[in-house]
Amino acid sequence: MDLTTLERLPLWIGGRAVTARTRRYGEVTNPATGEVLRHVPFATAEDVADAVTAASAALPAWRAAPALRRARVLMRFRELLEAHRKDLARLISQEHGKTVADAEGSITRGIEVVEFATGIPHLVKGEFSDNVGTDVDSFSLRQPVGVCAGITPFNFPAMVPMWMFPIAIACGNTFVLKPSERDPSMGLRMAELATEAGLPDGVLNVVHGDREAVDAILAHPDIKAVSFVGSTPIARYIYETGTARGKRVQALGGAKNHAVVLPDADLDFAAEALIGAAYGSAGERCMAVSVVVAVGEAGDALRDRLAARARRISVGPGDRPESEMGPVINCAARDRIMGLIDRGVAEGATLVVDGRKPQIPGHENGFFVGPTLFDDTQSDMTIYREEIFGPVLVMVRTQSLEEAIALINANPYANGAALFTRSGFAARRFQLDVEVGMVGINVPIPVPMAFFSFGGWRNSLFGDLHVHGMDGVRFYTRGKAVTARWPNDGSAAPGFHLPTLG
Repeated sequence: MDLTTLERLPLWIGGRAVTARTRRYGEVTNPATGEVLRHVPFATAEDVADAVTAASAALPAWRAAPALRRARVLMRFRELLEAHRKDLARLISQEHGKTVADAEGSITRGIEVVEFATGIPHLVKGEFSDNVGTDVDSFSLRQPVGVCAGITPFNFPAMVPMWMFPIAIACGNTFVLKPSERDPSMGLRMAELATEAGLPDGVLNVVHGDREAVDAILAHPDIKAVSFVGSTPIARYIYETGTARGKRVQALGGAKNHAVVLPDADLDFAAEALIGAAYGSAGERCMAVSVVVAVGEAGDALRDRLAARARRISVGPGDRPESEMGPVINCAARDRIMGLIDRGVAEGATLVVDGRKPQIPGHENGFFVGPTLFDDTQSDMTIYREEIFGPVLVMVRTQSLEEAIALINANPYANGAALFTRSGFAARRFQLDVEVGMVGINVPIPVPMAFFSFGGWRNSLFGDLHVHGMDGVRFYTRGKAVTARWPNDGSAAPGFHLPTLG
């Protein structure tokens, strides 16, 4: 379907586009212009139930399909994603605002998870032990959990869903995806391409919506597992509500990622890396660096380098080739970020680079916030405590690596942290002692590859399994142990005692 021609988006249920039952619709805007592009339906509980019914009907045959057959569908899906990569990137840029190059990079990271999922015949192999007792063998199986659901955020409308549904369906589950209502079209486009790749009807379904759709997913008894990425308050709600109803839940929450820079670091390299990590995608990344911790004498020199480079960032619409940073997602996000910058000034932080009044000729109605840099930030300030989720970098000063590690470990968020140094001893100390889920050493955004898991600690994750990698396979499957004996006729049966199999 040509989504750009649609005034109202459909749902995707049972392998086809369907009109939602709801009468409630929201606006999808171009953040660079403020223009309303199309309208997205806010699904009702009945709409969600239709999607679950389709997923439940498709489950028996898909679960019974050989893993290799499922993998081959994903191989074709991957080829279609590659073939349409540039068009998909432009669609993301149009609805989210990030640059086309950044959008294309996020699609690549999603494709890597699809590639990982194509190895599912190997990934779900069990273990076997023969003759654990006399003529008794024992082995394990990993089997799908059933109908699964994913509730995904606006900042990565392709990559985050692809953290979830490719692995889930590769494992033999069926899936209901609820993408963000702010940039929903990519979810539909991926479902359409998956169907073109040969995915049977009903295996992947897409419903749009707000809290009503989320609550319907959490309440539906036939949904067995829920994956979520978003803010910490909602992640906690998803986890507590879903698990209370007997569902398996992984819920990734917010972040306040720190990057520590030691005096021995290559400051030019560190500054350039931190600029991209802080301001790329307008800071709307769950792995964006939002706090730089300058240790000792690194402080002033690093601040000056960051300020000079931040002032040179080219801000503009995402489809302009020279743009390095686009707008934030909507007017509400822009106003919230502006208010937090005001709060930082009022609470006494030093505003080194002020991004509150960016001038973007021809895009006066766009939702732009310029790169913003604070220094002299204290840990009790709002701009340090709250997740800003925008192009705002705050600098904190410490006197030692130990003090920097203690600062990170005291933060309620624990998604990721990075260290810039030339010292192997300092790097080893940092990676062992810092209490976060992902660590970068001279890497500002330590996002693991698809074959490692992604997730944080503390308030950045609710649940005990991260997304993708082998944690994803474990989340979307259940283990089963089988003990088997094939006795000859007349063999003695076990007695009343607990058998030892010896």
